[in-house]
Amino acid sequence: MGMGAFFGKMFGTDAAITTTVTAVRDGLDALVYTPEEKAVDAAKDRAAAREMVVGWMQATSGQNIARRWLSLMITGVWLAQYVVAQVMAISGIFLEDSKRVLKAADIMAGYAEQMNGAVMLILAFYFAAPHMDKIVGVAMERFGKKSPKVESGE
Repeated sequence: MGMGAFFGKMFGTDAAITTTVTAVRDGLDALVYTPEEKAVDAAKDRAAAREMVVGWMQATSGQNIARRWLSLMITGVWLAQYVVAQVMAISGIFLEDSKRVLKAADIMAGYAEQMNGAVMLILAFYFAAPHMDKIVGVAMERFGKKSPKVESGE
């Protein structure tokens, strides 16, 4: 038995050695997550999220009328609060005893501001659906704000 045959039996065949080296190389490569690999994975995640949103919109297309109605109602209340608060604030300037009118305008503007998150989600849903992942977090933070305090008295 020659020296080559001895080492061949001891360490395995050339194919076994090649398989071992390949496995070690692939294992070491898997330990390093390069920025390019991260970018490719992130792009795949975004594409999957977009497909999910589009699929969801197609699956729930029968609910479009109800969805639009709710969107119009929520946005209408929000817009009315802002407009009425602004009208009250401006008219309060011209009234002699304007404290109560200005206080009511502040309260109404506070409630309108509290609805900003809902309106952001509605606008994002209809006009920026592929970017909902960036918008939802901000909108939900706005929902978490406390309601404006209503003080009694003068």
